[in-house]
Amino acid sequence: MIDVNELDVGTTLLDILERNSSIDHAVTYVEGENLQRRVPFKDLHARALGILHHLQTAGAQRGDKMIIFLSNNEQFLDGFWAAVAGGITPVPLAVGISDEHRQKLLRVARKLAGDGRPGNGRPGHGRHGYGAPPILYTDAKNLERLEGLAAKLGESEFFAALKARAFLVESITDISRPGKPHRAAADDVAFIQFSSGSTSEPKGVMLTHRNLIANTQGVHSICKFTDDDATLSWMPLTHDMGLIGFHLMMFMSGLPMYLMPTELFVRRPLLWLQAAAKVRATITCSPNFGYRHFLKVLGTRRLEDIDLSRIRMIFNGAEPISVPLCNEFMTTMAHTGLKRSAMYPVYGLAEAALAVSVPAINIDYRWIRANRHKLNIGGAVELNPENPRDALELMCVGQVIKNTEVLIANDAHEALSEGQVGHVLIRGASVSQGYFADAEATAAVIDSSGWLDTGDLAVMHEGGLYIAGRSKEIIFVNGQNYYPYDLENIAQRAPGLDLNKVVAAGIAKPGSQGEELVIFVLHRGSMQEFAPTAAAVSRLINEHTGLEVAEVVPTKRIPKTTSGKVQRHLLEQSYIDAEFAADLEELAALRASSGAGHTEAQGLEARLQSICETALPGKKIGVDDNLFEIGASSLKLIEIHESVDRDFPGKIDLTELFDYPTIAQLAKHLEGKLAAPAPV
Repeated sequence: MIDVNELDVGTTLLDILERNSSIDHAVTYVEGENLQRRVPFKDLHARALGILHHLQTAGAQRGDKMIIFLSNNEQFLDGFWAAVAGGITPVPLAVGISDEHRQKLLRVARKLAGDGRPGNGRPGHGRHGYGAPPILYTDAKNLERLEGLAAKLGESEFFAALKARAFLVESITDISRPGKPHRAAADDVAFIQFSSGSTSEPKGVMLTHRNLIANTQGVHSICKFTDDDATLSWMPLTHDMGLIGFHLMMFMSGLPMYLMPTELFVRRPLLWLQAAAKVRATITCSPNFGYRHFLKVLGTRRLEDIDLSRIRMIFNGAEPISVPLCNEFMTTMAHTGLKRSAMYPVYGLAEAALAVSVPAINIDYRWIRANRHKLNIGGAVELNPENPRDALELMCVGQVIKNTEVLIANDAHEALSEGQVGHVLIRGASVSQGYFADAEATAAVIDSSGWLDTGDLAVMHEGGLYIAGRSKEIIFVNGQNYYPYDLENIAQRAPGLDLNKVVAAGIAKPGSQGEELVIFVLHRGSMQEFAPTAAAVSRLINEHTGLEVAEVVPTKRIPKTTSGKVQRHLLEQSYIDAEFAADLEELAALRASSGAGHTEAQGLEARLQSICETALPGKKIGVDDNLFEIGASSLKLIEIHESVDRDFPGKIDLTELFDYPTIAQLAKHLEGKLAAPAPV
């Protein structure tokens, strides 16, 4: 393996790619229980250069930006390394299963082209008001769906320019001829990581080769990677933990790695640890969402005949860490030999090139019990409150890594003492210098002394870092972060609503293991009048983000500060205190009664109804009910599609559930597929 601490300051990702070509390790793509494809490091290097030749033949030049829009891990990494080798800047974007992901791509593409619209950070040029669009590295199916959305949004003219620079992976046949690599400088941007906002202007974190190598050195100095290590990850490569933490960081260290598609984990979560045992992985990862999903599917069973004693670290980050969930997971899996010290809570963000703090190895994770009402900025944290209801468990996320500085500060960015709650500010060789073509957003987070405000709040206690909350009010659901105003923008599309009548909040009830999404809507009429609005809001958010809305709550007032800022915490506390319980019970009764008169489903509709009701236990689903209105999250849609595909192999694509969201519509569409003659 490579000792990353010995890398000099001028090292780049291309240097690592070339050096690793002489190491006898591989990236192994896990596609099923007994389905793997092994790509040796030397082949990864050769394939990158071979694909680079095709990109350069198609007109790609160093300095170009290249959006990678692929769900296949192998195709993604081949394209990523081809771009890196040619001095082309990769821009990974999640494909997802909804139009919101494709709409985000169009917004990012315009930003990369510098189209001159407000907020894009630089003037446009050219006849259409934008510069040369980025290269779009994708496949034919995704390109077709993008084209359809662009036409619907009135973006056909811009899409035509983008399509002209599209490079389809299906066009790659012969990669025997290498392209011409470009020697980047350490301070050149290696790739751009865009934020996950759904309707807001996405922000692109610029990460240099130096940032990535410095961060890897910082993590390596504590984690002590060795030749005995092997890694396994199901995190998406469009996520910083997936791409940086479990590919680039491990690749820089020269470790063998196994990559599992996120969609495979979602469908078969138990395969994650079964595969870890089979390949003898020592390092893996999961946020809260993954542990909850794994335990839910496992139920009362035990994973028999697997040995997880080799695992020494399960990186746990990407969202606030639940102490009870960690305890439940580790207790449940203790019979496999999984050591308690393997749970490895960490803290980081894309702006830090991933990691800010990690724990010492081979020690049990630890936490504090703080008074949730005494976590004000500048205030001293109160430990072990007398009333259990006041106790908020905060996980220790370790010590600050080298090459990164952390300052816990007050609102004026003045240092606070240990034990005081404050803003988490970071700077150092690992930290990004800002956002692509967005000087305003960069200036908003980086001060004159170079400190970057993470938006998080934390306290240092006995040398360990404890994240206490977030000043940006980010909502964390299913391992992803969502901004309230994004969700509010979507919800206000419901008839009769506007932005001032909607408040989105992530609420963790006492004793729960994570947040649930609750939407508050200003309403002063009857519940019968409110029911259609609640259904529309739930459907819109499900449809556009894949998120399940726990409740749409009618509220007679939206509390605000004197300056007009919404006081979300007051609504959240009222919800926790069950002040809306009577209205919500009436709404539930109205929903139940509205479904009582449904026509009995027959034939194919009955089969699909059974599949949907199995995936959504406790819900009676009529053939004309919209799945998004009744709370079908992305996970539930995947589960429904898996069952449909098992009964009718290859007939329905997952994305078609968005086009035919009722049982009646889907049944009619499926009937047409079944009646169509088989291809010759």
